[in-house]
Amino acid sequence: MGKLYTQISSEDRCSIARLHEGGQSIRQIAAALDRAPSSISRELKRNAGVQVGYKPAYAHEQTQARRWTGSKLTRDEGLRTVVLGGLACGWSPEAIAGRLRQQNASKTISHESIYKFIYEQFRRTQDCAWQHYLPRAKFKRGWRGRRGGSPASFIKDRISITERPKNVENRQNPGHWEADFMAFSNRSQAIIVAHDRTSRATFFKRQPNKTAAMTTAQLSRWMRQLPKAMRKTMTFDNGTEFAQHFELKRKFGINTFFCNTHSPWQKGGIENAIGRMRRFLPRKTNIDHISQNALNAYAAACNNTPRKCLGYKTPAEVFNSQLLHFKLESTCRLSPA
Repeated sequence: MGKLYTQISSEDRCSIARLHEGGQSIRQIAAALDRAPSSISRELKRNAGVQVGYKPAYAHEQTQARRWTGSKLTRDEGLRTVVLGGLACGWSPEAIAGRLRQQNASKTISHESIYKFIYEQFRRTQDCAWQHYLPRAKFKRGWRGRRGGSPASFIKDRISITERPKNVENRQNPGHWEADFMAFSNRSQAIIVAHDRTSRATFFKRQPNKTAAMTTAQLSRWMRQLPKAMRKTMTFDNGTEFAQHFELKRKFGINTFFCNTHSPWQKGGIENAIGRMRRFLPRKTNIDHISQNALNAYAAACNNTPRKCLGYKTPAEVFNSQLLHFKLESTCRLSPA
């Protein structure tokens, strides 16, 4: 049986440095560490600096530098093309990695490796264009939010989300929705958004204003296209644009609920969907220059992006399967009619 060799560790390097500075010979150091003298000799020759001599930290850096051959995406042009193509389409690194695994691709990669590659390119080149490959185009990963006031006390027949049926939380039963507005720097501009909690399918429609009547009218147009089994509850934040929520109960039997004040995370699905759309429509966008056809195309891009929570299926695939399950005569398309 061949002899088992192990790499020299950081602790070993500290011992080598101490014994070497103490005047010990290579054979004495090797005996103290139970190593071959040739291993100690090679370590001292390879990893000693001309100016600094043999230092443990410097030796470790030298070893790592020799082993580094670049990231997987740097080495593999074909995989890099696939990954950057997915990022350019608005897919998250996690969605790309998961989709490759789902498709049993010959070459896969982890989402952490994709993030590291992008941030490394940004640091190395100082080119801000690299950050725009990421869905949120952030310099740093993480979430930072702000809190504001709440007009909850002015909403008639408001029911707290704490009273919403518990089976809504698991996202397994179709028919539970979230609604919100996507705001812009120009406060007169807004896009109304409706999000299916089960499939993550999302509808977007530009609104001429944010009045309660106009808001309820658009939500009603969307809900009218769906079978009864797919319109059970709808959850809002505490904006007065949802003050006529009770009309959805009267027309369609939809039970409506509101997040606690300063707690938009309680409808995190739609917050995430709006965040994804920000890739195409940043807050500073003037949506007077955005046609409904362009908005439909952006919505289609979001609804056809694979999601980890769906087993890397797309929201459109899951939503349409729900419609087929309820035996609609014609499949409802994902568009803001």
